[in-house]
Amino acid sequence: MFDLGFTELTMIALVALVVLGPERLPKAARFAGLWVRRARAQWYSVKSELERDLAADELKRNLDAARTATTDFERDVRTAVTDLDSDVREKGEAARSELKALRDELTAGAEPGAKPPPTGDDDGRR
Repeated sequence: MFDLGFTELTMIALVALVVLGPERLPKAARFAGLWVRRARAQWYSVKSELERDLAADELKRNLDAARTATTDFERDVRTAVTDLDSDVREKGEAARSELKALRDELTAGAEPGAKPPPTGDDDGRR
C-alpha cells in the first residue's frame, strides 16, 4: 500500500506537533489510531468474507464435478448391465435352440420298436 519509512514518519510527527501543538497532539493521535484500527478491522472482515465466498464457490464446483462423475458412472453401469443382459439373453436363446435341435435329433433317431443306440458301457453281450 504505502511505503513509509522512518524519515517520512518522523516528518509527519514533526508537522503534526507544529500544527496541532503539544496539548491537542495526544488526542489527535488516539483519534487517528482509532480510525486505523477500524479500517484494519473492516479490511480483515471483507478479506475473510471474500475467502469464505471463494471457498464456498470451490466447494460448489467440487460438488458439481462429483455429481457429474456419479451421473456418468451410473450411465456407464446401466449401459454395461443392459449389454450384459442382452448378451445373456442371446446366449440363453442360442443354448435353448441348440438343446431343442439336439432333442429333435434324438427323438427323430429313436423310431418305434428300434433299439436304443449302444452306450460305451456295453461290450455287445447280453
